[in-house]
Amino acid sequence: MHEQFNFAIEVLGTISFSMSGSFAAMQKRLDPFGVLIIAFVTSVGGGTVRDLLLDIPVFWMHDLLTCAVIILTSIFTMIFKSFEKNFQVTLFIFDSFGLGLFTIIGIQKGLNADIHPLICIGLGTITGCFGGIIRDILLNRIPLIFRKEIYATACIVGGSSFLLLTKFTHLSYTVIQIFTILLIVAIRTFAVKYHWQIPKFYGYEHNNSEM
Repeated sequence: MHEQFNFAIEVLGTISFSMSGSFAAMQKRLDPFGVLIIAFVTSVGGGTVRDLLLDIPVFWMHDLLTCAVIILTSIFTMIFKSFEKNFQVTLFIFDSFGLGLFTIIGIQKGLNADIHPLICIGLGTITGCFGGIIRDILLNRIPLIFRKEIYATACIVGGSSFLLLTKFTHLSYTVIQIFTILLIVAIRTFAVKYHWQIPKFYGYEHNNSEM
């Protein structure tokens, strides 16, 4: 049961980020091949960086199912685009769920490799965020993680909650996973809705004499 749920998380995360990448690419009016490339890097970018850091085989290079899911999802998204008018909301929804799902995957990979829990939170954040960073760079946008929106912070809070609940409660592992995913999505949603930002401890004074 536990392994089946983990498999479902990986597939749903791949679908979510593939749709997120596809919608972002279509916003920039890329051709179908460009949409597929952006969907692919969004889906596997974070996991690729994570696996390279863990010095293990990159997951998608030995898993044709992941590639098939990305291709089929991209094709479906391009067809679905005819009926979807509000790209921004759709992009936000799939990006948020992908963030939550992939954060869990990254943390679990770190735990399986006997990495320190604090580093596991970092791996979860990398898995959740780096695909979106690569996507936004390729689309010539400032990545979400570097903007005012709370993004990586949601992964860190969710990942910390996951580890604390696992260690100090008797809740089932599946319940903790679901709670963590929903927590990350909720933080992203409320942060955007109510304009939550991380306080800045520095000031910036514009100097007109600077070029």
